[in-house]
Amino acid sequence: MIRTENLHKAFGEIRAVDGVSFTARDGEITGLLGPNGAGKTTTLRMLYTLMQPDAGRVLVDGIDSGTDPLAVRKRLGVLPDARGLYKHLTARENIDYFGRLQGVPADEGARRREALIEVLEMVDFADRRAEGFSQGQRVKTAIARALIHDPKNVLLDEPTNGLDVMATRRMRQFMRDLRAEGRCVLFSSHIMQEVAQLCDRIVVIAHGRVVADESPDALRLQTGESNLEEAFVKIIGSAEGLVA
Repeated sequence: MIRTENLHKAFGEIRAVDGVSFTARDGEITGLLGPNGAGKTTTLRMLYTLMQPDAGRVLVDGIDSGTDPLAVRKRLGVLPDARGLYKHLTARENIDYFGRLQGVPADEGARRREALIEVLEMVDFADRRAEGFSQGQRVKTAIARALIHDPKNVLLDEPTNGLDVMATRRMRQFMRDLRAEGRCVLFSSHIMQEVAQLCDRIVVIAHGRVVADESPDALRLQTGESNLEEAFVKIIGSAEGLVA
């Protein structure tokens, strides 16, 4: 489980995150949504310890990232906005390298690696260098790398961005499989159809604050809209009005 408590982060005079609190639970897919510049990416970076909050805290399985960031990282599998593959390594070598960084024993790492390669349909390019990979191949390799240590909590930033239709369908099913395994899945997306299909709960951030935290059905009911995209637009519009 991932919990944020009153997170704040400023860059000079700009308050990027201004008191964000929410909970992403085990066995659920939680969507983190917001318009560009809302503070969503900054929030995610604080969640996976790339940034430290100015105030507030992040708890992962009850562990405070501010006091024990290493323990938190071991409990997180992260697909960041920048995929960051080592282009001169093969897909297998990229996965193995992160397994070693996470302290996964060699035999166990090899078993997990091959299982991920199979489930993510990476066999055809597993022994190719990452340089020249398609967007889908980069995403799959980055996800396998993020899961090699079998984390309970998975953070996915725009996991289907740039994927073709078939790869997108497979990625969505993979996220459902993670949920079925009892993992906590937190992901960001701008694709409302995807959010509607996958999410058990949706957290909407605008102007650095949480402006909605409900199930998709509850958001539709709250806004009086049958379409989730229209509900999102209405929520963001209300937030703009409050700021103005």
